[in-house]
Amino acid sequence: MKLFDVYPLMDLNIVRADGAYVYDEAGHAFLDLYGGHAVISIGHGHPHWKQRIKVQMDKISFYSNAVINELQTELAEKLAKLSGKEDYQLFLCNSGAEANENALKLASFHTGRKQIVAFKKAFHGRTSLAVAATDSPKYRAPVNETGNVVFLPFNDTTALKEYFKSNGQEVAAVIIEGIQGVGGIHVASDEFLHTIRQLCDAHQAVLIADEVQCGFGRSGKFFSTDHAALNADIYTMAKGMGNGFPVAGILIAPHFKAQYGMLGTTFGGNHLACAAALAVLETMEQEDLVQNAAAIGDYLLHALQQVAGIENVRGKGLMIGFDVPESSKGLKQRLFQKYRILTGEAGPNVIRLLPGLSIDHTIADTFLQALQAAIDDVKN
Repeated sequence: MKLFDVYPLMDLNIVRADGAYVYDEAGHAFLDLYGGHAVISIGHGHPHWKQRIKVQMDKISFYSNAVINELQTELAEKLAKLSGKEDYQLFLCNSGAEANENALKLASFHTGRKQIVAFKKAFHGRTSLAVAATDSPKYRAPVNETGNVVFLPFNDTTALKEYFKSNGQEVAAVIIEGIQGVGGIHVASDEFLHTIRQLCDAHQAVLIADEVQCGFGRSGKFFSTDHAALNADIYTMAKGMGNGFPVAGILIAPHFKAQYGMLGTTFGGNHLACAAALAVLETMEQEDLVQNAAAIGDYLLHALQQVAGIENVRGKGLMIGFDVPESSKGLKQRLFQKYRILTGEAGPNVIRLLPGLSIDHTIADTFLQALQAAIDDVKN
């Protein structure tokens, strides 16, 4: 049997990983500034994370949500403490797409409405409703097409106000990434986020902050929208939440009332997933990783802005992007092939940096030196 060929693969077989590095079968070390698509939050194979999961496996790995799972309560309490959302409620699931699916569904339940406002270049997942709110027709099958989602320009307060002026009473939710990931590392302005909050309040719509990629400390605050000092009604989380173990969830404001059966999941919030997520939060707290992401991110941003051969450096914390001009074409591949550095991309000319939140100045400097050398290579 062959694998269903839907992924363009790098010529790399990773057999081991530790901290900020991954290793191929020949023992070559690759500096990982991609983090498996922003998933690695506390570093590959963190000893506390491994131990937490091993200890839990010796007790119980899984049972469904038909029974009490005290690890879920422990996780909710730790999340409340680190996120500052003390009075919110937690629903656990398995992936970012599932988190967004449930958030949008809950918003529709709550408001009794169908209309969803999303934004140009948004990515919210590949399941039915999440992909309908994703601005990429190539990801949507005909069955996913719906008249219930409108895409407005990102960071355009005028267009947003005009839409709500005519359609506000029909809007169930506005869903926004505080920093667009797949869309190319575009940061939502404070003004734009506050305008969304004001319009949602005025029209009794739900504000959903998609923090799947940009949340869980990556931006230098727990949620990227915290930079604007506002509260969303629902926060969606995944990726860095488990450091590679599949776990996701949504934080739900207290004015939402739960009813049996309105949301559900078989595997979400299982014992091993909770142990992994708790290990991540415990490590983030003990090693002050959110502050580290802010500090190292600022260092990288300022250094990258001085590098000739790249353009439009942007981002927050350890979610950074920059454009690769034609003169530096092939830069990402050069970094991989010659300097053994893994980076992400968005479209044909954007490099994304999504490393573990635990990287230090030595790692940052290693990358900066290799980047300049790789730029010189491709120009010559």
